[in-house]
Amino acid sequence: MTRTIIESKSRTAIIGFDQPFCVIGERINPTGRKKLARELEAGDFSTIEADALAQVAAGATMLDINAGVVYNSNPNPNETEPPLMQEVIRRVQALVDIPLCIDSSVPAALEAGLQVCHGRPLLNSVTGEEEKLELILPLVKKYNVPVVAISNDDTGISEDPEVRFAVAKKIVERAADFGIPAHDIVVDPLVMPIGAMATAGLQVFELVRKLRMELGVNTTCGASNISFGLPNRNAVNAAFLPMAIASGMTSAIMNPLHSLEMDAIRAANLLTNNDAHGGAWIKANKPALAEGEVEAGARGARGGRRRRRP
Repeated sequence: MTRTIIESKSRTAIIGFDQPFCVIGERINPTGRKKLARELEAGDFSTIEADALAQVAAGATMLDINAGVVYNSNPNPNETEPPLMQEVIRRVQALVDIPLCIDSSVPAALEAGLQVCHGRPLLNSVTGEEEKLELILPLVKKYNVPVVAISNDDTGISEDPEVRFAVAKKIVERAADFGIPAHDIVVDPLVMPIGAMATAGLQVFELVRKLRMELGVNTTCGASNISFGLPNRNAVNAAFLPMAIASGMTSAIMNPLHSLEMDAIRAANLLTNNDAHGGAWIKANKPALAEGEVEAGARGARGGRRRRRP
């Protein structure tokens, strides 16, 4: 069985075919969040810290960390992003101890994050572009970390799933040249918006099956891409995720604060026998006790004590 091991200082997350679906919390990312970008530029990390705590409380297995802020005073990301990435990682690690995914398109920011990150993080990401392969794969080897492989190359993102599979295969083969095993490659086959491409769901389900059977790799995606531009996006995402899991997808970068989607994942874990004895499902759906109420079958604090003999 293919297993990708990601670690924090004291906790381990496993992405694998025989493991519960890995939820990678996406919210620590200023892309599309103007208020958060302004806060980070001003040195305000309060939203980052609140997002870290909330995502862990909601059930995230890992947290994605992206510090891609475009500074007005200095728009060069090669200078501004590496120190900001380090500061964000330090702040998050001071609050929560779950594995991290270091997310950047700037190689210097990826390495800066690796230098301060505890344990064994997931690196996000490498593409099939020659320049990226030559820059990122040596980092993966040097720090002995797993990496997300995104199925696009110098020609861009193809709408043809066979082309995207070929790019993923190329990355896996090039990684092997660096001594990086397939179990440390987590492929993102790229989810297209269903509103723009009617076959987007069918494409990704088939791609995931093929990646699992032919390359033996774990997979991930930006789950919300499937519903981009549609109304009631959470419902679409909540239907997409169990279907992707049934096809063999093993993780997703998503928002764990959406309870409908998290319930769908827990149900899928139960139905695919990746929730031992239904423990996680039962725990998540246990009715809340009223004030002063004692759980059925449990002894009250007083009733549980033995009375002393006089």
